[in-house]
Amino acid sequence: MTGSTQTAVTRPPEPRWPATLTLIAAAGVHFVLPRSLVPGPPWIILGLVTILVALAIVARRRGKPIWNERLGYLALAVLTVALLGDVILLLWALPRRLESPKAMLGSAALLWVTNVLVFAGWYWRLDAGGPNERDFRETHVQGAFLFPQMLLPAAEAATIRGDESLPKLSWRPGFVDYLFLAFNTSTALSPTDVPVLSRWAKAMMMVQACISLTSVVVVAARAVNVL
Repeated sequence: MTGSTQTAVTRPPEPRWPATLTLIAAAGVHFVLPRSLVPGPPWIILGLVTILVALAIVARRRGKPIWNERLGYLALAVLTVALLGDVILLLWALPRRLESPKAMLGSAALLWVTNVLVFAGWYWRLDAGGPNERDFRETHVQGAFLFPQMLLPAAEAATIRGDESLPKLSWRPGFVDYLFLAFNTSTALSPTDVPVLSRWAKAMMMVQACISLTSVVVVAARAVNVL
């Protein structure tokens, strides 16, 4: 417990603004999608996610990490349900040709990007207890993902960071690391350079890969055929 307290004092907390901007961007995609592919008014998703994110920020600043996590989970759940609804509507609209092939291609690309953003948020929020727990650790040695930095010796890590005076490995993942992981999963349909250790992470990555496969390979290929 002493080490955790020292870590919280000596190291700055993980920045939250990249995840916040990502969630808002994922919600704002509904204003760009065709109306036939959006389940309900587009402002509902953006408004709900914005309110939940704002409340999560207030909860964290008031020292209530549990509520911060719950509100963060709820915002991600809303985005995930909306994403699944968008994909279903896209599949439903495709054979009926409710939108032009160009609009279908653009929608498939937007849903692919949204898929990356939403699951990056999930990985960031869930890995190793989430950012609130990771803030109390000097280094990242346990989690659902085995990042390459976790395998480097302390001397090599110090050299890579440009500071050979570092006494030990003090690397911790940030949001960009989880965004990169989600991008690779949607692109290669696999975790590439980051092995997956947890069962929940494997299940979520399978869901993400299925959405990516549907939105890009199936939908985009079908849209190209009718050009």
